Amino acid sequence: MSNLARKIGQQQVDQIIQEEKPLKIKKSWLTPGEKIIGVAFAGMVCFGAVHLISNQAKIFEINKEIQTVETKVNEQQKVNNDLHDQVKDLSQYERIYKEAKKMGLELNNKNVKVVPE
Repeated sequence: MSNLARKIGQQQVDQIIQEEKPLKIKKSWLTPGEKIIGVAFAGMVCFGAVHLISNQAKIFEINKEIQTVETKVNEQQKVNNDLHDQVKDLSQYERIYKEAKKMGLELNNKNVKVVPE
């Protein structure tokens, strides 16, 4: 009987040891709340990056349009300056006098008025 008693005693000791051992619970590195916060943060970072790139693209397009308009303005200013020079050349007194003579007009000094520019 001593063997049977020993076996039963050993089984009881094994049961006690197993009961004393804490169950190994697999713990996650992050809690569910932290996971949600992490996913929300990652989503916000992605949204911010897309928004930033979108704004940069819009700024690039607007700058391109501004340069195009500035080029057109510069070209128009050149045309205006050329026309202004032509007006100056065509409004010289000698030229106007020659054109008037061609048309048969005569100079009457009594009716001439000097207008300052």
